[in-house]
Amino acid sequence: MIADGVEDEEKWLAAGIAGLQQNAFYMHRALDSNNLRDALKYSAQMLSELRTSRLSPHKYYELYMRAFDELRKLEMFFKEETRRGCSIVDLYELVQHAGNILPRLYLLCTVGSVYIKSKEAPAKDVLKDLVEMCRGIQHPVRGLFLRSYLAQVSRDKLPDIGSEYEGDADTVVDAVEFVLQNFTEMNKLWVRMQHQGPAREKEKREKERSELRDLVISVGKNLHVLSQIEGIDLDMYKETVLPRVLEQVVNCKDEIAQYYLMDCIIQVFPDEYHLQTLDVLLGAFPQLQPTVDIKTVLSRLMERLSNYAASSADVLPEFLQVEAFSKLNNAIGKVIEAQPDMPILGVITLYSSLLTFTLHVHPDRLDYADQVLGACVKKLSGKEKLEDKKATKQIVALLSAPLDKYNDIVTALKLSNYPRVMEYLDSETNKVMATVIIQSIMKNKTRISTADRVEALFELIKGLIKDLDDAFHDEVDEDDFKEEQNSVARLIQLLHSDDPEEMFKIICTVRKHILGGGPKRLPFTVPPLVFSSLKLVRQLQGQEENPFGEEESITPKKIFQVLNQTVETLSNIPAPELALQLFLQCAEAANDCDLEPVAYEFFTQAYILYEEEISDSRAQVTAIHLIIGTLQRMHVFGVENRDTLTHKATGYSAKLLKKPDQCRAVYACSHLFWVDDQDNVKDGERVLLCLKRALRIANAAQQMSNAARGSAGSVTLFVEILNKYLYFFEKGNPQITVAAIQSLIELITTEMHSDSSTPDPAADAFFASTLRYMEFQKQKGGAIGEKYEPIKV
Repeated sequence: MIADGVEDEEKWLAAGIAGLQQNAFYMHRALDSNNLRDALKYSAQMLSELRTSRLSPHKYYELYMRAFDELRKLEMFFKEETRRGCSIVDLYELVQHAGNILPRLYLLCTVGSVYIKSKEAPAKDVLKDLVEMCRGIQHPVRGLFLRSYLAQVSRDKLPDIGSEYEGDADTVVDAVEFVLQNFTEMNKLWVRMQHQGPAREKEKREKERSELRDLVISVGKNLHVLSQIEGIDLDMYKETVLPRVLEQVVNCKDEIAQYYLMDCIIQVFPDEYHLQTLDVLLGAFPQLQPTVDIKTVLSRLMERLSNYAASSADVLPEFLQVEAFSKLNNAIGKVIEAQPDMPILGVITLYSSLLTFTLHVHPDRLDYADQVLGACVKKLSGKEKLEDKKATKQIVALLSAPLDKYNDIVTALKLSNYPRVMEYLDSETNKVMATVIIQSIMKNKTRISTADRVEALFELIKGLIKDLDDAFHDEVDEDDFKEEQNSVARLIQLLHSDDPEEMFKIICTVRKHILGGGPKRLPFTVPPLVFSSLKLVRQLQGQEENPFGEEESITPKKIFQVLNQTVETLSNIPAPELALQLFLQCAEAANDCDLEPVAYEFFTQAYILYEEEISDSRAQVTAIHLIIGTLQRMHVFGVENRDTLTHKATGYSAKLLKKPDQCRAVYACSHLFWVDDQDNVKDGERVLLCLKRALRIANAAQQMSNAARGSAGSVTLFVEILNKYLYFFEKGNPQITVAAIQSLIELITTEMHSDSSTPDPAADAFFASTLRYMEFQKQKGGAIGEKYEPIKV
């Protein structure tokens, strides 16, 4: 049935176009021969094709456009006729003899256009006559297109200020009256279109109206014409134009027309006029149909006003004078009240636009911004976390607006309702917003220097610091998670106060928040907190304890107590390797502060972790070298404590799984007994013992390799030990003799030339380089040259 209807409509359209073209052909022939009567006859017959009621508005539009093109040619002919002496008044009367009213009115509008241009009669009289005559067509589709044609031919002939058609009798009021009257009648016809025909076809007509955008635009074109009339000043707009236009918009009670026309009003008239008539304009919004998309129109109004405010500082007093914020805020409240079924997306969009407006117009009024956020919270209250993705995206835009405007999270932290809005975001969006906040801080290098602000900030970004839904989801992308936690780590490093007391409070505040982050987050967040604390320790280094006798004064010892507890959390999750590194960092800082008991405690913790938690052989190798390196730099320990720790380190070294690892760790331990800048740590005998032990282990490694593979292993370990011998030889260790070095060189040479040795180019190059170094030292001369002279290379 529908298909048949479409086919029939195509046939009717084709027939109408054919009839129109045929009569247009005869009309052109009459025009070419200057035969006025035949031209009028065939033009009337051509226009009779527009009398059809069989076509939908969409198809009728195609037919109308063809007729419109022909009428432009006819208008040019009428102009030529008047130049040749034909009376335009007679012509104006002559076309009124056309048999049918619709062709008669199209011809009348065409001649009327020429009549006004001739200036033989006041423009206002002709326009008034035409707009009244057009009332003769009350069929919605035919009437709309006829009035659209009238608006088109008359728009450049209105009696406006500065216009050639303005005379004593013609005033701007007449032009405004003509356009408003035509607009009113077109709007009525547009609305009537939905009631035309059987009730069962109403849905079809609604669809046709929605699709025919050009038709509704033709209604709105009247408003565009009004906005172009120079003579409309603010008073006339306020007293005449806007009230009458809004009256039509509200009274038409049509969703499509109301939305489009309200949008038209906002887009075509000046911002200054909107500002001065806010009361009237905003008063219309609650009266619109509940189904109208008010949020979009109202948002566009606020966007235009925001841009107007941003265009010049000179206009800001106008906003204050008319109390724009208060009026917009009240209007939004009334609109939401009038539309109880408005989706939450609409509510948030409105408040987001209002906040943007507020930040542009009243950047110094944080109370206004907080008021908007508070109103938003009120509307969200009682609802679960938002699941509508568009709504959550809009909340992110709402919360991002203050950050973009102020470029300063500190200002946003002063908004008490800011965190309350964030509570309605789901976990994922909460993370997105927290990331936006951190990026803003990074980008603007914002300094957050008080514990209270840090507390407020960490409440905002808690989505990144802990799981909001009590469970960590396995499906979280690992790379995204790492990036999020790294951003939190960078943020922690940025927090700083020059006042040690305040900085310690900041550290305690951050610690309180991050310790609940769970085993996956702590390895990212604890290290930056530890290093921030150590930075504070360095700042306090050398300071007398309680210099003012205050019990609450911050001391390095107090910070180390907090650090000990903090790093312990890593060993519990467990992350023993990281915890060990941090304990050693803390021990080094305690060493610099001359706090021997504290440093010893940190080393003890590191040793316990090594013994009880670190079982992987690679991790053990890394850990023992870290321990040796840190211990070698320590100067705070007395003989007893140093011996205990050194003995432990050498013991661990000898118990590593692989012989090469044992060897390297044992010869590294030799540095624990000979420290350049500490005269009390220069035990040559124990250095030699370590190196000899390393040699025995290297030899055992060779034998194991020979037994397992049938060939001796690489001599790399022997060359490394040789280099250690040379190091201590140069440092003046009396136990390292020329004979010992000489015998080691011979041992390496013998091993390299052994039949069972495995060729190793890297080891050969290493040994050759070592020999070259010794030769170079000989040639250098002086004390070093003399020492090396007895060694035969």
